[in-house]
Amino acid sequence: MEIILASGSPRRKELLKLITSKFEIIVSGVEENLEEGLTPQEQVKRLAYIKAKDIYEKTNGNRIIIGADTIVTKDNKIYGKPKDKVQAKQMIEELINGDKTHSVITGICILIEDNGEYKEYNTYDEVKVFFKDISNKEIEKWIDTGKALDKAGAYSIQDEFGVFIDRIEGNYTTIVGLPINKVYDIIKEYI
Repeated sequence: MEIILASGSPRRKELLKLITSKFEIIVSGVEENLEEGLTPQEQVKRLAYIKAKDIYEKTNGNRIIIGADTIVTKDNKIYGKPKDKVQAKQMIEELINGDKTHSVITGICILIEDNGEYKEYNTYDEVKVFFKDISNKEIEKWIDTGKALDKAGAYSIQDEFGVFIDRIEGNYTTIVGLPINKVYDIIKEYI
């Protein structure tokens, strides 16, 4: 059974390696636009699905296609990847404003073709993240690393920014970008 990760994310690649070393990466070229009227949970499920479906339609044979999408949300506002350093700083300031709590939601879509039988799994995992106090100087130092610009919410738990996270409620790998506990449960019979 061929396994294909429909993502160019180095973090997702490393996480999938914890389940299996035998997979290929084919990056989906779909537009990742948010759709009006959907909840954050529906958004990530939809985006994970269109990424997986794009690669599914470009391949054939017995295969497992894994698509994923991660967003950060607070008070029903979605924080994607910042377009510049100014927006990155604004995102972090909003995330630490008030109760310093937000959610990270990762949608996963797994499409399986097994001897002509098609199976589709589309779900998500959500984690609560609690920040500590972060000074203006600390925010600017983080943003100056350049690592904030390609991350939803302008931060990553696995980098230097991890020192500002007080605690999480949920699965760490969901925050990094691929809830491997859920992926494993779906594909374990094939690996």
